[in-house]
Amino acid sequence: MTNRAVATRYARALLDVSQQDTDPQRVEREVSIFAELMASNANLGNSLINPCIPPDRKRALMTKVVARMGDVLPVTRRLLMLLADRDRLSLLEDILSAYREAIMALRGVVRAQVTTSSELPQARVEAITKTLEDATGKKVQVETGVDPAILGGMVTRIGSTIYDGSVAGHLGRLRRRFLSER
Repeated sequence: MTNRAVATRYARALLDVSQQDTDPQRVEREVSIFAELMASNANLGNSLINPCIPPDRKRALMTKVVARMGDVLPVTRRLLMLLADRDRLSLLEDILSAYREAIMALRGVVRAQVTTSSELPQARVEAITKTLEDATGKKVQVETGVDPAILGGMVTRIGSTIYDGSVAGHLGRLRRRFLSER
């Protein structure tokens, strides 16, 4: 099983438990704070991820770190301790990403990535957002990006589906069609 698949399983289980016991948003914030702490402190991150350090020492370190974080929900504490015990803290960023996606799906929100050849004005982004919401029937959170290589038009990605309306994409399709008709 891939790391992403394992992380998704942890995220789904965390969401199930956090929905029953507490606020999923607060759990997300607490896990995010811990992930930022690991990323910003190289010694801490390396100590918790290093397979040479025994799980009991990692657990002791985790206990101290979580205690210093202040009032942490029991759900968050259990997740972090479980990851330390099973030597899975290296998956924390993937778990956090999958957890955020699961929260968005629960709320009926999808993420769309729109790439254009130049920066879009805010009014155009809002119009694209409205069109995507009408098409999907869900609330859409749009992230924009710029890639001059697409020449014009836009490439939209929603989940694993890509809609290529770029000039470069159109020219590529025309080229393949012409070459296949020879």
